[in-house]
Amino acid sequence: CPAGIPFDGGLRCLCWKILLNYLPLERALWSSLLKKQRDLYSQFLKEMIIQPGIAKANLGVSREDVTLEDHPLNPSPDSRWNTYFKDNEVLLQIDKDVRRLYPDMAFFQRPTDYPCLLILDPQNEFETLRKRVEQTTLKSQTVARNRSGVTNVSSPLKSSPNSLSEYEVLPNGCEAHWEVVERILFIYAKLNPGIAYVQGMNEIVGPLYYTFATDPNSEWKEHAEADTFFCFTNLMAEIRDNFIKSLDDSQCGITYKMEKVYSTLKEKDVELYLKLQEQNIKPQFFAFRWLTLLLSQEFLLPDVIRIWDSLFADDKRFDFLLLVCCAMLTLIRDQLLEGDFTLNMRLLQDYPISDVHLILKKAKELQDSK
Repeated sequence: CPAGIPFDGGLRCLCWKILLNYLPLERALWSSLLKKQRDLYSQFLKEMIIQPGIAKANLGVSREDVTLEDHPLNPSPDSRWNTYFKDNEVLLQIDKDVRRLYPDMAFFQRPTDYPCLLILDPQNEFETLRKRVEQTTLKSQTVARNRSGVTNVSSPLKSSPNSLSEYEVLPNGCEAHWEVVERILFIYAKLNPGIAYVQGMNEIVGPLYYTFATDPNSEWKEHAEADTFFCFTNLMAEIRDNFIKSLDDSQCGITYKMEKVYSTLKEKDVELYLKLQEQNIKPQFFAFRWLTLLLSQEFLLPDVIRIWDSLFADDKRFDFLLLVCCAMLTLIRDQLLEGDFTLNMRLLQDYPISDVHLILKKAKELQDSK
């Protein structure tokens, strides 16, 4: 895996599921485990993507009069409507972010071959999240975009289309891939209220979903949504501290990891380290995004996926990521040593080298020179 997993035969999808602790090493257990997890995900869909008070018509439940115990203006924190409106704030933020996923690729705008029949079946009276967003007039709370106080958050590589009107509307009964990603993030937010949704999670789930949804094995591809959800949940369990602002300065938080990039650089290339220090280029100016989003914003999607082969295979779990960041710095050391503050900031925020094989090779050399 660290050398790059071949795409053939769905090997990468399988390896990632094992590396992210979704599938056990024992092959005989796979089919029963997958069935159990996929059924559980269907259960989440039924429980969480249904509007309060909507009758479950095909279950033979009569439409209840929700106004007796619960109504939209009920101030009680236990009110299902209260929860619904709170959910909408999170949903609007997710919606805004997932529509912009990888604008340089048509994939996320295209319809999936496996739309969620549970939700699209008119018998169920479920409502799609897209409809819910269209109907709601709530203003979404803008998530604090940038905790590290840096203005440049999105990479110029990922310019987003000007307006949502540029997206074609798919006919009824179809679902775009971004809608599937939206559902995964919404259910994750509902199940993990402590962290809910933080901007940037869309960049973590995107490459996972793309990999599973393009699996050549159609039996697995059909369940890309459920499998992505559990792999994303497992991955977030390992990196979620990066997304929790209150932990920023603790030993498991992002500030500690950013400092680690510089202390590793100091070990490997003291001249470059001193130059960045002298120019007062702090690691949070660039390493915040590199580390939090596992480099998913710095490279094109196929290259991100190749980097993730190496990251997921790292038995120390993301120590290798620090070495990749150091490799990225040392590979442009000559330009950084000559450049002034402005030029160097531009280099770091719009990284100039696109050959990830070169970067990974350098990171491996740094690792072996310990």
